[in-house]
Amino acid sequence: MSKLSATLGEKYQTKRESIFTRTFELGGHTFKVRIPSVAESDGIYKRVMNPTTEVVDALYNAMTENLLKFKHEATPDSGIEFLEDDVVVQGRSMREAANTKAMTEAKITEYIKLLLPENPADTMADITYADIEAEFPLAIQLTLIEKISEVISPSYKENRGN
Repeated sequence: MSKLSATLGEKYQTKRESIFTRTFELGGHTFKVRIPSVAESDGIYKRVMNPTTEVVDALYNAMTENLLKFKHEATPDSGIEFLEDDVVVQGRSMREAANTKAMTEAKITEYIKLLLPENPADTMADITYADIEAEFPLAIQLTLIEKISEVISPSYKENRGN
């Protein structure tokens, strides 16, 4: 319990969970979202912006697997350049694309973990991107992330009511 929490009293402490919970509706279902603390938000940001090398490498390998089969057949005008540690297609780095994909998957996973389960005995802590991908198509994932973003950090305009 923090000094502020103790100062605000017992009634605040019992209502704290509802204070830090917001809801939104999507497709007729009401989702509950836990508002993260500043420290949690900072941790989420760090995990999203700095995906592990293992994850990026795995995505890179999956993205370039078929391209590497044609490495010896590539010509300068084919638009594919094979570098020592990267494959560049039409001027775009596949390693950079893998890093961007890893960051996107991490953001989706981190934000979905903020959803509160219907059953309080369940947890979202061990949810992986593979679990999310199996349940929701990418369009729904992106919509969920947008809705979660809106409730955890409303814009200044929304706060003012304009």
